[in-house]
Amino acid sequence: MALFVLAPPRLQAAGRVVTFPGLDGRPSSGLFLEADDRPAPAVVLVPMLGRTKDDWHAVGQRLAEANLNVLAIDLPSTVLPADPMELARWPQAVSGAVAYLAGRSDDVRGGAIGVAGASLGATLAAAAAAGDPAIRSLALISPSLDYRGVRIEPALAEYAARPALLMASLHDPYAARSVRALARAAKGIRDVRWSAIAAHGSVLLEKDPELVRALVEWFRLTLPVS
Repeated sequence: MALFVLAPPRLQAAGRVVTFPGLDGRPSSGLFLEADDRPAPAVVLVPMLGRTKDDWHAVGQRLAEANLNVLAIDLPSTVLPADPMELARWPQAVSGAVAYLAGRSDDVRGGAIGVAGASLGATLAAAAAAGDPAIRSLALISPSLDYRGVRIEPALAEYAARPALLMASLHDPYAARSVRALARAAKGIRDVRWSAIAAHGSVLLEKDPELVRALVEWFRLTLPVS
């Protein structure tokens, strides 16, 4: 009788918690999943408001399997700050994660860092990328033109010709309208992907595996792994 032995799971698929300077230099933690063949490109994953880095675990595994390093982070808080000026500083958390990856030259290829954000995370990702040329690619899932007074268009205008992937559900009216407006105003490559599933942000990715595949391929294309 033949015996079939299952290969052990990849150790890095579970990820490990790392610490880096976040908002105002305060310690922030993230879940780091390593690519097999390093140095490799890297992607920062930014969650929706009220959710955590754990939302990205399945997507992070897919990216790692495609030989991309992944750092999934938490927002500075699970609730919006009362002061709008405080919210305007939240992109520092994304910038801290990008700087952490850029400093890991043995693991992360220089000039090959991308950021994906969901809902509020999309706004923060765009704001962080605007003035940081180290961020070479963006993926914005269920973005908003205006998130509680924070506009996304100025950030994407400053992001300029660098590539961005825009995703939304056709049944998510404001996100869909935002994607169409951002695509029309684009100065560079803007790839648009729609879903027929009624969901928002990272929940949309959980429910639509086609969007996850598109997200992985996007970063493989815009952050070449070889």
